[in-house]
Amino acid sequence: MARFWGEALGLTVAFHTDDFYFLGGKDGAAGLGFHRLPDYRPPTWPGTDQEKQAHIDIAADDLDEGEARLLALGATKPDFQPSPDRWRVLLDPAGHPFCVSTVA
Repeated sequence: MARFWGEALGLTVAFHTDDFYFLGGKDGAAGLGFHRLPDYRPPTWPGTDQEKQAHIDIAADDLDEGEARLLALGATKPDFQPSPDRWRVLLDPAGHPFCVSTVA
């Protein structure tokens, strides 16, 4: 997870233990933390049997190129796409849904 999101967002590992990784920007910029959960169950998409824990949107100048880059990093693309001309729903390597969308 830390590798995927670090590469996707251009963040580096600022701190980690066996069960926690924190990706942070330079000079106190915002970051993301990841805890290992022993009984983790990925969210269901598009169903809601298992709710998502967070949602991240990533802006891209070109939707197709942004999607391709994230898929190359290890994301997957579910069949259900509610608005594929405006944004694409992808799943990170642990199954969390997130979106890539155009900035304009």
